[in-house]
Amino acid sequence: MTAKIIDGKEFAAGVRTKVATHVARLKEENHIVPGLAVVLVGEDPASEVYVRNKHKSTLEVGMNSFEHKLPADTSESDLLALIDQLNNDPLVHGILCQLPLPNHLNEELVINSIIPSKDVDGFHISNVGLLGTGQKSMVPCTPLGCLMMLRDHHGSLSGLNAVVVGRSNIVGKPMANLLLRDSCTVTIAHSRTKNIETLCASADIVIAAVGRPEMITGDWIGKSATVIDVGINRIAHPTVEGKTKLVGDVHFESAKEKAGAITPVPGGVGPMTIACLLANTLTACCRANGLEEPEGLTA
Repeated sequence: MTAKIIDGKEFAAGVRTKVATHVARLKEENHIVPGLAVVLVGEDPASEVYVRNKHKSTLEVGMNSFEHKLPADTSESDLLALIDQLNNDPLVHGILCQLPLPNHLNEELVINSIIPSKDVDGFHISNVGLLGTGQKSMVPCTPLGCLMMLRDHHGSLSGLNAVVVGRSNIVGKPMANLLLRDSCTVTIAHSRTKNIETLCASADIVIAAVGRPEMITGDWIGKSATVIDVGINRIAHPTVEGKTKLVGDVHFESAKEKAGAITPVPGGVGPMTIACLLANTLTACCRANGLEEPEGLTA
């Protein structure tokens, strides 16, 4: 058996279309345009690419995009003053401060200076607490994208056994909380988990978010399990000297022979992250204006 490939590019395109439809309706019926502000400090090449892609995607769905590019030596007080300005700007519904920040800036302080209702990354400690206690919150984009794909594939997740490999604050922990909210039985595995292979093999759903290239092989996967690979790792190309390739945390070729469905790398979870950032900005806008939240675009 070869697994069904869950096409993240196609799924993300569908999410963006839904967002664009809602944005057009907001403009027509309420004369409101959702706005996303992205703050970039410094000139990290990878961050610049991410910010450029976010700006393009924001405009494509009809939202307002506000870019703030600051020099690498920007003081913490100046950065916090900008965030305070954005917090109080009624045209801005979502704020994202691109990480990593230069070393002289306190990431936790900066993240928690964004008001929770505009924290479209879902990293503010208040949103972390709300999600952990099952209350309405802004949800981190990557776990939200994983949840959307799982719901689409399975319908109901109720009663399924899920193993989340990885315990990061950005993916592993919020992913576990989202699965619990959908009535999965959830286990978080990590580097010190005993018999991790056996644990994964017993799961209906395996979420790989550990940051180790191709760590999870086919013999870790139970028959017909759904595998969501969050990992993005660059390794030496096995056949072309001097070249590299992107792989996930799952050994795709062996896992696809056991799994019922699997996300590829690249082209799986990755495209969903920006799509869910747009969905979160739309959700934040609707909440700020007391309007009904878009169906199917929130947790």
